[in-house]
Amino acid sequence: MKKPAHQNQNQNQNQKTDDDIFASCTFASLGLQPSLCDQLRERLGFETPTQVQAQAIPVILSGHHVLVNAATGTGKTVAYLAPIIHHLHKYAPRIQRVDGTFALVLVPTRELCMQVYEILQKLLHRFHWIVPGYIMGGENRSKEKARLRKGITILVATPGRLLDHLKNTSSFLHTNLRWLIFDEADRILELGFGKEIEEILDYFGSRKHNLSCEESGGSKISDFQRQNLLFSATLNEKVNHLAKISLENPVMIGLAERKVQKNSSSKHFGSVGSEEVDEAEHCVRVVDSSSGDYNLPSQLIQRYVKVLLSILKNLFEREPTQKVVVFFSSCDAVDFHYTLLKEFQWPQKENKEKQLFMNCKTFRLHGNMEHEERKTTYHAIKTEKSALLLSSDVSARGLDFPKVRYIIQYDSPGEATEYVHRVGRTARLGQKGDSLLFLQPIETDYLQDLKKHGVSLTEYPLQKVLDSFPLYGQKHLAKKFISVEMHPWLVALQKALEAFISAEAKLNKMAKAAFVSWVRAYTAHKAELKRIFTVKKLHLGHVAKSFALKDQPSLVGKSVHKQIKKRKKNEQKQTRQSKKRRVTINT
Repeated sequence: MKKPAHQNQNQNQNQKTDDDIFASCTFASLGLQPSLCDQLRERLGFETPTQVQAQAIPVILSGHHVLVNAATGTGKTVAYLAPIIHHLHKYAPRIQRVDGTFALVLVPTRELCMQVYEILQKLLHRFHWIVPGYIMGGENRSKEKARLRKGITILVATPGRLLDHLKNTSSFLHTNLRWLIFDEADRILELGFGKEIEEILDYFGSRKHNLSCEESGGSKISDFQRQNLLFSATLNEKVNHLAKISLENPVMIGLAERKVQKNSSSKHFGSVGSEEVDEAEHCVRVVDSSSGDYNLPSQLIQRYVKVLLSILKNLFEREPTQKVVVFFSSCDAVDFHYTLLKEFQWPQKENKEKQLFMNCKTFRLHGNMEHEERKTTYHAIKTEKSALLLSSDVSARGLDFPKVRYIIQYDSPGEATEYVHRVGRTARLGQKGDSLLFLQPIETDYLQDLKKHGVSLTEYPLQKVLDSFPLYGQKHLAKKFISVEMHPWLVALQKALEAFISAEAKLNKMAKAAFVSWVRAYTAHKAELKRIFTVKKLHLGHVAKSFALKDQPSLVGKSVHKQIKKRKKNEQKQTRQSKKRRVTINT
């Protein structure tokens, strides 16, 4: 049984001061063109800039390289897209498609690539001559090549596919490249794109370009160096290395408590005069996060729980129109729980007809899914008013699913910093959000690890939730149990789940695969967390129960390995038969 955690005390003591400083800011006062300000309001719903936008936009407009360390869900995408569009629309004569790519945004995942592209489309509604586009793995390479040949002004890309086109698509024109942006830089590096990023940087080099853009009040021409922007929710050694090799004298936002001083020797973009920068400068302040605290929205409530299905049922019965995201440690676990929730039936009354346990729209998202299915899921979660998404960490970075009310972490993140990104899918842009974290009794030290970084949690009222469920139409009499596992509702639910899964061959197979994947993922925690998440301390029988398996873990493991061996044997047999057929045809 889990011990209680404590109420989240991660409140920014300077919040009131920050609010006072940024309350007077508007997008116009930051130096953005009026029609662009209208687009931000009409298309994206931004009446006033968020703190990160107020800090970053004037600095980016001024031409500095920038390193931004900020909480997830704070409007970072607009913080870099708006200044770029502001400058591009002022080019005289107007830029054309044939001029090629002026801005390149690098993102870690396909879903984030589509999201940035969609935001870009909304912002460019009135600027039809600025052409947005994206390239990413899974898309038709020939069609991408055709689009690049025609010209894409602002290009969003995943690193691998970009490098592919840089090497193999001769019609890809990027000699006019002015901006190179790394969005979710830490995630890009965590996914193993470090070498690709260095190749991309080497490919573009540090060349200076002489481009002209006419200011609104005159015809002043400005020379400038390419501007690189790096955005990251967490900082680590790899991100610091990327900053070192890609940024030149950067302004650091979110890293040190100081005013951004105007540098008389720095070169500014021609479309922003010194008066615009001076006017906006009172809105620019760099926030200190050197204490090592994780950046989390202050309105986020965090708790931990144990029983997933009961919690989900309670959430959707209490508030049918909401979105909930559940994170798992493996693709197999996502697939198993997705199938279970779609098929599991539960009797409302004893000996009565069974009904689906969950009546909400359920989706899944992980890296092993087909590209088109991932796209369909991504768009569905954005448009549905009520939905349950079961996901691997592919959804943990950057994705802005509107109005997500709850984040549930069924499996603890492999490293503590990943906690930040997962819970960042809710409480975005000032909205309310809750995060629930599942922990086993042996893992409660993880709470102390999070607390060191300013993240405190409080216990979820699980028994109160369980007492609210009628068992076969009868309410429970409130009483204390030796442990929550002995609660009548949970006992009945566990029994029903085990019976259902043992009777369904497909689900039983998926449960076993999910169990094995879970154990593998458990061993993959970062070194600093190994003292907490140790396989030797686990009661694997209890873990198997959580997948509603009756078999002993050793038998489950043998069963899965036997299936893998059998599959490999069949594949080898098919290969031999195929070779024999080819030999027969040839003879």
